[in-house]
Amino acid sequence: MTDAVAFAKKIVPARLHPLAQRIRLAVHRTTPRYRAWRYGKWPVLQCQIVYNKLGGYCMPHSSADRVASQLLLRGYVYEPDTIEYIAKYAKHGDVIHAGAFFGDFLPGISRACAPSCKIWAFEPDPENYRCALITILINDLRNVRLINAALGEKGGTCSLVTSDADGRALGELSYVAADQGSGPDRGDTVTAQVVSIDEVVPQDSVISVLHLDIEGYETNALAGALATIRRNRPLIIVETLPPKEWLAEFLFPLGYRIDGHLHKQNTVLVPTLSSAAAAE
Repeated sequence: MTDAVAFAKKIVPARLHPLAQRIRLAVHRTTPRYRAWRYGKWPVLQCQIVYNKLGGYCMPHSSADRVASQLLLRGYVYEPDTIEYIAKYAKHGDVIHAGAFFGDFLPGISRACAPSCKIWAFEPDPENYRCALITILINDLRNVRLINAALGEKGGTCSLVTSDADGRALGELSYVAADQGSGPDRGDTVTAQVVSIDEVVPQDSVISVLHLDIEGYETNALAGALATIRRNRPLIIVETLPPKEWLAEFLFPLGYRIDGHLHKQNTVLVPTLSSAAAAE
């Protein structure tokens, strides 16, 4: 912490610290150094280390005003019910987790798995990926395989939107653009690799949980994971539920049903038939 920041915290009432932090970040984004960094001309990773009861995290400065970041800055856990739910069902199988952001879920779910199990984590944003790598090192997570890619139906590349039209980093809300053009709310974009779960996760892996928080691209990711789902029939958690027609054609015939929600926005799908019955 710099002397200036420490002095500001002394004279500004505690209840105004979040507002002061947002103002500081807004001013910071107007500087030439920040703009150069956002456009790839400044290679230094600008980040800070924060902690909660589950571990330590490398948080990018650009996303410090996002909801998840603000909670961690106060020492809280973001989406604790989702992390606890994944941990409950991940005991003796691998977990697929996307998008990883800066690794805010990784310490909690990594330590809940058996030592022989693995976390397959995916994060397409280059800055978030670099921070997530450091989060893995801070917590000495040896069962995490972090992949710098978006999930889709098949391999390729995509245009990943990383900021809004005002240059504000989207953080965990970065999303795959449906087209390559520009939109009124679209800011900076980067070209990201796309992979499918079926082509990356080995066929002999035992998958217990599939968690997707990828800003509307869940249907595409699930389409690229159908072989893995048929083999393992994992618990599935998605932030954006696929259309009813897609579920009726691809997941419901495998015996899946909707089994409630976590933190309102996350839908849980559970398999209710045996593997043999679902294959018939």
